[in-house]
Amino acid sequence: MTATRTGLLAAVFLAAILPFPVQTAQSPAYDVILRGGTIVDGTGRPRYGADVAVVGSRIVRIGDLTGSTAVVDLDVTGLFVAPGFINIHSHASANSLPAAVNMLTQGVTTEIMNADGGGSTDLAAQLARLESNGLAVNAGVCIGFNSIWRTVVGPDDRRANDDEVERMRAMVVTGLEHGAWGVSAGLDYKPAYYATTDEVARVVEAARPWRTQFTNHERVTPESGFRSKDGVAETIAIGERAGLVPIVTHMKAQGPDRGVAAGLTALMRDATARGHFTASDVYPYLAGQTSLGALIIPAWAQDGGTAAMRERFADPALRARIVAEAEQAMDARFGSAQGVYLPASGRRLVDVMEELGVSHGEAVVRLLEESGNQPAILSFGVEEDLLELLRYPDAAIACDCGATESTRTHPRNYGTYPRVLGRYVRETQALTWEDAVRKMTGLPASLLGTIDRGFLALGMAADITVFDPATVIDHATYEEPAQYSEGIRHVLVNGRFALRDGAPTGERAGRTLIRASHMPSRPMRTSASRPAAITDAVAASRPGLGLVGDGLLQTAPGWQAWTGLARTRDGRLQGVRVIIDEAGPKGRSILVEVDGDGGSSR
Repeated sequence: MTATRTGLLAAVFLAAILPFPVQTAQSPAYDVILRGGTIVDGTGRPRYGADVAVVGSRIVRIGDLTGSTAVVDLDVTGLFVAPGFINIHSHASANSLPAAVNMLTQGVTTEIMNADGGGSTDLAAQLARLESNGLAVNAGVCIGFNSIWRTVVGPDDRRANDDEVERMRAMVVTGLEHGAWGVSAGLDYKPAYYATTDEVARVVEAARPWRTQFTNHERVTPESGFRSKDGVAETIAIGERAGLVPIVTHMKAQGPDRGVAAGLTALMRDATARGHFTASDVYPYLAGQTSLGALIIPAWAQDGGTAAMRERFADPALRARIVAEAEQAMDARFGSAQGVYLPASGRRLVDVMEELGVSHGEAVVRLLEESGNQPAILSFGVEEDLLELLRYPDAAIACDCGATESTRTHPRNYGTYPRVLGRYVRETQALTWEDAVRKMTGLPASLLGTIDRGFLALGMAADITVFDPATVIDHATYEEPAQYSEGIRHVLVNGRFALRDGAPTGERAGRTLIRASHMPSRPMRTSASRPAAITDAVAASRPGLGLVGDGLLQTAPGWQAWTGLARTRDGRLQGVRVIIDEAGPKGRSILVEVDGDGGSSR
């Protein structure tokens, strides 16, 4: 039940939002007012009724704005007003980011790219290209272990020597210096699959001083009996050894662990309990998508790359072994041939088998020979496991998708976030509205390390998603995946409408987002207080700047960040961000950043 304006609003934020801009008859006080909505602020706290005002790219008031005016004054009565959703596992097409319609209609305002260890290793050039084309949503990048390993070690199954390990460590650091939001990996994919656990830990440990995260598509091997549990345990072990936050990405329960996802979440819970915070992300489907051969053809057959693999296909004895082991992988991981769907042609693998009169392993080999490594949708799990993973407190929602114009793809590209809200909140009540939004906003923001996105609070970036809780739902299916979702009504990106009344506006207000070393990955801990140290830091750094509104305090051991508002001597409202970092790589530091001036530190 929605709380009243006079109840939770007063207790949470109302006391912290005075004074407010002076308006005249000639000049509206605000650029945007979202009036009469229900705030779901990303912290997980109970929702409440309030208006939201935006000036420029910042949220400047949350409260009762009766009598105030704005350039755009929008009645959102009956709708939920939330922070823009953050996709921490994006496979966005760079060419689709200037429009990103499939993501905006899901409520997404930020995409973090180079997932599963992929992407460019020249992050400065990649970010420059993204920005030059214009962005409908914000975009950030990770530095990918797989790309680094392939660049230095190559496609062969061999050990890296000490010089190569040092080169790879240097590439990790360079990526972080250029603003990477963490180190991503996909150890289930070749040739990174060939790296030992020790080699991976040695390489990514170079990121330790940056206090960031290691996000991994876990390695599921025939030697383990295709157990997800072993892959999850390895991801956690690498994170612990490297001093990084391990994140098990698009987490799932496969093989012998199907039906017992509680055993996987127990691994994360145990790691966190022994002092090493561990998290995950998950999407609301029971099938994934990758290239057909990647997880089906055995690793030894992929050693050396595609040409070497095709040579092995041509050897009758090796081909027979490849076929047998491919069938073993499909049977254990994907429910045999019935679990393999080919979206490019709209056929199931069983249809190809019947057409060719061959087994499912032979059918895969022939498809690879004739059509190359086409996309495949692979079933893997059961609903009970999905619910367990969705409910885990430190599991973020991420779609394993991104901005695209493809019409033959996985439905997650068009439906992930509305599916969670419509199916798993409204229909089945597996999650509450507050917790689902937290998993899409505040939690992923904290895992990344960003300080001014992911929450609806004063001074935060005005990335805002407005949706209808009565109608929000996905429509994309495996057969018809390019069906836009329903119920996402308005989306603001940096204070400008990217989606209005359910339709894209064509605005390109997105920005490339850069991570700095004073932005640690962390558990989500927030409050509405402002410690005296924050006030003192602003007074020392910006004499004459008056703090007028508290937004949000975020904390971690030895670290705190406060986001709020200040008024300049000439009466302008400015967003303010203050970080007091006792545990940074250079010792104690204080950073005070005011919109428009680039910040100062001491």
